[in-house]
Amino acid sequence: MSASGKQQRLPNYAVLDEESALGYAKLTSDGVYDLLPSERFWQERQPYLRERGYLLRPRYSPGWEPSWKGTRLDPTFCEDSIMLINFHVIDAKRVEDDQLVAIKKLRNGTNESRIAMYLASLTDSQNHCVRIKEILSDPLDSHLSLMVMPYLRPCNDPDFSTVGDVIDFVSQTLEGLVFMHKHRVAHRYDILELRAQLAHEVDRDIAMMNIMMDASSLYPAGHHPVRRGYAPDGLYPAAALPRGSRSVTYYYVDFGLSSMFSEGEPVNVVGRVGRDKQAPELSSTVPYDPFKIDIFALGNLYFKEFEQKYNNMHFLVPLIENMRKADPRARLSAAELLQQWQGLRADIKESLYRWRLGPKSEPPLERVLNDTVAVAWEGIHHLKKFVR
Repeated sequence: MSASGKQQRLPNYAVLDEESALGYAKLTSDGVYDLLPSERFWQERQPYLRERGYLLRPRYSPGWEPSWKGTRLDPTFCEDSIMLINFHVIDAKRVEDDQLVAIKKLRNGTNESRIAMYLASLTDSQNHCVRIKEILSDPLDSHLSLMVMPYLRPCNDPDFSTVGDVIDFVSQTLEGLVFMHKHRVAHRYDILELRAQLAHEVDRDIAMMNIMMDASSLYPAGHHPVRRGYAPDGLYPAAALPRGSRSVTYYYVDFGLSSMFSEGEPVNVVGRVGRDKQAPELSSTVPYDPFKIDIFALGNLYFKEFEQKYNNMHFLVPLIENMRKADPRARLSAAELLQQWQGLRADIKESLYRWRLGPKSEPPLERVLNDTVAVAWEGIHHLKKFVR
């Protein structure tokens, strides 16, 4: 933001006293807010991306100078002070419709773009894989490409708040797993191929970090793509609407460590790479079925993130037990698990969908109070239906 014409509307916390302003001016001149080397990668590509219809934030414009220089503005609340967190991915606005996108740099010759493009090309109501908009050739490095995707938000930010939120998440992620497995894609990766491509181990598989969401319905006025708790200008806090009756779609992302098998090709792999190392069959020497690992990992996610954390998760127990069996041969397939889940879901009472997620760690007195409030809101819900 610039100093001219905007200071009148700024909240007090964004304007510094003279002494503090001098201190921040010193930090700025010392280079504290300068672009990091990894950020310069994107600044160098800003003109090319602009030509292709994608506009990066002002911080990454050629010749960028901090907007707060010579002012009493607190750089913390100036949008162009906000640095990237994941330097492999940058946010951008698509010029034609002002939509947020994410652009990821990829090394050519890896599986990620091939698998992601293939899955994105398939029309299927169960397809919960991130949609790839296009892949651009990097203008400065022939070994790299730039993959453009919709901007997505971590699936647990903001936190799940009702039982219905969990039910919807389980339904969509199971559907997505069925879709991937139907097209012979396992989210895990063969460690031998991984080492050949990256020369080091990276932890990846189905985990919260690999599932994101389109949360646009929760933030009608938008939010900042990096400082996600704030409005697009990075200045004012942005509160999310409850997921409840709003449409939230979950997507599997990051196929850099995935495997795609041809029809009839053996599906056995080896390797202990993965965020979830609890699957008993993981081995660097004994081949195992990566599809069964996907099932274990997703079941373990349900177990650790929901069943262990919250009350009223009893309906998940039969599903989780089938997904986390020690013997991989005893685990149901993704399609069988979805069928089981649909039966379990049919027996869940409608009122439970709106019930709050009460943490198991919640003190008893606090739980009673919060449950009382939840019961009151449920009564109001029924009263509104009656009045209508």
